[in-house]
Amino acid sequence: MKPAVVLLSGGLDSATVLAIARSQGFDCYCLSLDYHQRHIAELQAAQRVAAALGAAAHRTARLDLSMFGGSALTDDLIDVPESPSEGIPVTYVPARNTIMLSLALAWAEVLQAQDIFIGVNALDYSGYPDCRGEYVAAFQRMANLATKAAVEGHAITVHAPLIDLSKAQIIQRGVALGVDYGMTVSCYQADAHGRACGRCDSCRFRSDGFAQAGLADPTHYQPA
Repeated sequence: MKPAVVLLSGGLDSATVLAIARSQGFDCYCLSLDYHQRHIAELQAAQRVAAALGAAAHRTARLDLSMFGGSALTDDLIDVPESPSEGIPVTYVPARNTIMLSLALAWAEVLQAQDIFIGVNALDYSGYPDCRGEYVAAFQRMANLATKAAVEGHAITVHAPLIDLSKAQIIQRGVALGVDYGMTVSCYQADAHGRACGRCDSCRFRSDGFAQAGLADPTHYQPA
């Protein structure tokens, strides 16, 4: 089995990507990032998902992005929006995907892995610029310019298998691969038990996805 680094947040999308990578025969080394986000429930979910889906290893890198702030997910003074808004929402974390992909790239070189998987999606997303196909392609070009492995002939491929799928299609793909979405946490402001608020953008996309897929929503919600 070829090694691959899979970015694993503990949410619905990244769990699906891990299942896809495993189904394609990769030996998956999962990487999560503790960036001082609002809660650690998603990191705990990532541990559960990695174990359940047979990851070869799971590591959590720690980098406190709250020192910069600038996002509702890293600055307690900025409220998480609970209704749709125009433009790029305040839940965007500056450079987060670039930071995570860079860490994944470093680990991939050490593992002699030529494949990195990320769960970005250009359809059901909140308008984040680092969730677009052109961004993924640009990072891959940079990776193949900047690494010893690529310069020596071992090109890096960044896989974004969900990039053009709706949330419903992502869920259907994951269910077909045996993903238990009850293990995952997608909410921007989940409580200490990992229960979702049911009001933020991420909760709305997730709930609508299950409804459109015609499947019961296994999300654990906070009591009303």
